[in-house]
Amino acid sequence: MKKSFIRPLTFALLALTATACEKELEEFNPSGSTAEAVFTTPEGFETAVNGVYTYNRALYGKEAGYALLEMGTDIWTNAANNGGTVVSGASPQPPLTTYQSLISDNIWVRSPLWQQCYAAINLSNQALKYVNTAGLLPARRAVLEGELRFMRAWYYYHLVESFGDVPLRLAPTEGLQTTATRAPVAEVYNQIFQDLDFAVANLPVTTPDYGRVTKPAAEAFAAKIYLTRGQYQRAGNLAKRVLTAYTAQNVRLLTNYASLWDIANQRNTEVLWAVNYSTNLALNAGSNLGHTHFLMEYNTLPGMQRDVANGFANVRYMPTRFLVELFNEQNDARYNATFKQAWLANNAASIPKWSAAEIAQNPTGLAGLLNQNKFALGDTAVLVTKRSIDNFQQQYTRRYRFRTYDIDDVYNADGTPKDRFHYLSLRKFDDPTRATATVQESSRDVNLLRLGDIVLIAAEAQFRLNKLDSAAFYLNQVRTRAALPGRTAAMQITPSAVTLDFILDERARELAGEQMRWFDLKRTGKLLERVRLRNPDAKNNIQDYHLLRPIPQTDIDAVTNKGDFRQNPGY
Repeated sequence: MKKSFIRPLTFALLALTATACEKELEEFNPSGSTAEAVFTTPEGFETAVNGVYTYNRALYGKEAGYALLEMGTDIWTNAANNGGTVVSGASPQPPLTTYQSLISDNIWVRSPLWQQCYAAINLSNQALKYVNTAGLLPARRAVLEGELRFMRAWYYYHLVESFGDVPLRLAPTEGLQTTATRAPVAEVYNQIFQDLDFAVANLPVTTPDYGRVTKPAAEAFAAKIYLTRGQYQRAGNLAKRVLTAYTAQNVRLLTNYASLWDIANQRNTEVLWAVNYSTNLALNAGSNLGHTHFLMEYNTLPGMQRDVANGFANVRYMPTRFLVELFNEQNDARYNATFKQAWLANNAASIPKWSAAEIAQNPTGLAGLLNQNKFALGDTAVLVTKRSIDNFQQQYTRRYRFRTYDIDDVYNADGTPKDRFHYLSLRKFDDPTRATATVQESSRDVNLLRLGDIVLIAAEAQFRLNKLDSAAFYLNQVRTRAALPGRTAAMQITPSAVTLDFILDERARELAGEQMRWFDLKRTGKLLERVRLRNPDAKNNIQDYHLLRPIPQTDIDAVTNKGDFRQNPGY
């Protein structure tokens, strides 16, 4: 059984970290614990540190997290069950995916993004207050403080990138708070750098508890932060160190991109840090649902029914035509590793039979097939392709044999979806280990930092330093790994071809679906441009002020110093 170092003991601690707007948590404290009782023993302190990690589960692998961190970009748009292009006041989805009526009471902006990040920060601050009085051995104390300060930096990064100026709290919030002040972005990042410096200096290179942060993870995250803040040389140096300094600890790129997504191999040499979900789903307080959101509605098609192998299709998110066409499937193995294109018949009861009318249209080719099955169990029942199929082949496969959807069935020429039910489906997060076809929850971990990302961070840093040879060198590392057999030369990029847009395209090919895209586009100053060019559903809605999310209205209403705690412009 895959276990998590995070235990349910954290529930008592959550009660100690509630903010004023989370009254239900504030009142739920079944153990009757006080801060002093919990944080001043080594066991209690360890449990507090574990608890800080749990807040990542509110964002990563969850529908709200995908909407906040991956949608509203150039590479994803709404599928049929995500509200389409219709504004729904009851749903937080269209405002986040297409910027329609994004307002300050959007429930997913409030929680998990704002409230959960601040709850995690408050728990970190609570533990840091007692770090020197918890009875910890000195070596262990430094490691745990490093973990806490890394996690505080991690959650502040999500807040400052999403909201801009935010309250900077470095001490625990105790009692009712009626005022708040937004610290400038530069001040928040200064604290993030301080926390990460401590983490890098004190975290171990390896850990026996998968899911805890380590020195390589801290350096990788610091590289991303330095890149975000325009300190390109430091970003490049740190990224290079992560990629080269830990080979003795077997920190290295996998040689096969598809093996990254094999659930039996998810704890591999490329993953620097992941959200650790347990196979005992009851311990997860909400498991990974990532595999459900990107799947098309296959189960209603001839010859198909829902099963474990093909997944539980919630039909929420589909790729934009732009994302599909970024891949050269003749050269790049990531296309097949990223998208599911064929579904094999698994339902004998719904396999169609040849009719007299069909045979009459092709009496020679279909002679003797009246009332015979068009295909057998295990044969292709559905095919989705990025190619345009000519009329003859299209008619044969669709009308006379299995169901097909080509690029022109799914999208208009301008990229607007025609069919939001049937499309290439992201397969990275598939979980064939679920108990039954009706179980949606998955124990799959969610990668937060992996080397493929850091290679591209290094490439971006070198590009910003105008070192195009070095940028191409790093880009070619992931492109060589992605090359199909015999296609390595075709996958190489020359220095003269390196541009910021190419790097973003490469990040899309490498990292699609991994909850980084919104931050990537914002960091590079390309969010507005790329959404307007590449996302037909969102292009007319996104405004310049959407570079920041709205401060939750509940928090603005709750403070007494409203003149000092104002909403972001445009909301």
